[in-house]
Amino acid sequence: MALAYDGAIQRLIDAFANLPGIGPKGAQRIAFYLLNAPDEESQALIDAGVDVLVVDMQDVGLRFYTYYITMLRMMDACAESGRSVIVLDRPNPNGHHVDGPVLDMKYKSGVGALPIPVLHGLTMGEIARMAVGEGWAASCDLQVVRCRNYTHDTPYELPVAPSPNLPTQRAVYLYPSVCLFEGTVVSLGRGTDKPFEVYGHPDMTGCLFSFTPRPTAGAKHPPLEGRLCHGVDLSRMPLGEARAEGLTLKYVIEACRNLGLGDKFFTPMFEKLIGVGYVREMILAGASEAEIRVRWADDVRRFRKLRGRYLLYE
Repeated sequence: MALAYDGAIQRLIDAFANLPGIGPKGAQRIAFYLLNAPDEESQALIDAGVDVLVVDMQDVGLRFYTYYITMLRMMDACAESGRSVIVLDRPNPNGHHVDGPVLDMKYKSGVGALPIPVLHGLTMGEIARMAVGEGWAASCDLQVVRCRNYTHDTPYELPVAPSPNLPTQRAVYLYPSVCLFEGTVVSLGRGTDKPFEVYGHPDMTGCLFSFTPRPTAGAKHPPLEGRLCHGVDLSRMPLGEARAEGLTLKYVIEACRNLGLGDKFFTPMFEKLIGVGYVREMILAGASEAEIRVRWADDVRRFRKLRGRYLLYE
């Protein structure tokens, strides 16, 4: 089955697929290699013949959804070469939430590059403006083409899946919470037809739902491949409820206590995703979600104030 990617990414894949000797899979590999190329290769690409960089990518509004990182790296390259950057802005489907720990930069990684919360409530254009304004990215000739008739509270359902493992609007809404399982021993449904809408583990108990991860186009070797996992199915959650949920730790906390593995429940990826060290520590100490949230509340308030300088939409 052919996968359809969002706007600019699909056009890039199509452009490579039209070249002699390059098939669909090869075109995908080349496109995604370029999107994740080292900084020196990004710079060489800009120097080779780019006059203006146009950014047209559908983000989903999370610190660990990495399209914005690609944009910032290319902006740095454009600043060094004296090229202009035009961001064709798009709605943020999770733009009504600002929540979660602000990244402790000692956990900076390929899935988190800026000191912003898990849910930052910014569009790509606003991230670009904030990154330049706060010195997180090099100052460049930046223009943002604004969305019309959009506010951060405007419900927005994506017309095209932004990536193969976020195939539904519900998955986009549940992603902030369920993606945290990437930093644990629990499967979040990669290798099923419901990625980010289910989670489970072979040793979880008291569960009526089960699934078995298998290789798929979006997950060739999914975690716990071929093993029967017992867990939770969130795929029937009403869409409005999923949209309102934002970031919750309840799924991770419940799974951690169900398995009883202690610190072995987590992997080092957890801190890269959640952005701080205290969340794991507090979960293992038996803290409630409400108690953990108190730790990041002041950081979110400070971020909201800072964020206000760069907003393009109410």
